[in-house]
Amino acid sequence: MLKRITIIVTGIFVLVPLVGFYLLNFGNPIHKFIANRYVPEYLKKQGYEYDEISESHYVEPKHRVNKDYYHGHYTVAFMDEPNMYYYYGVSKKGKEVVQFCERDWHGATNGKIIDYYDKNNTSKHLEVDCINLLDNRD
Repeated sequence: MLKRITIIVTGIFVLVPLVGFYLLNFGNPIHKFIANRYVPEYLKKQGYEYDEISESHYVEPKHRVNKDYYHGHYTVAFMDEPNMYYYYGVSKKGKEVVQFCERDWHGATNGKIIDYYDKNNTSKHLEVDCINLLDNRD
């Protein structure tokens, strides 16, 4: 009996840090599954074809995000705007996909500072009803 208890306690002390390490480095696999399931389907419903997207994949941000949406989200770069990365998330209630207003520009700016954190600075694929990723955080 004592041997079983020792094995269980040792297993807990080994598994808990390993699970924590995995989640910190690779993100929550459930959030990844949800994003990979709903976002590509959403993009297809929006009329985007596979050949219009140059890059798309799941990302796990290192900062807190809007608590109404799963932490992990999806980044998409389009062929006609390859240096602009858009972010899409899935709501916790109803599993609805939204585009976040925050975008990342990975191209030359000719010395200008460009802020892509709101609706004011538009871009080709920015949706009118985008949601601010950094709002509604605890």
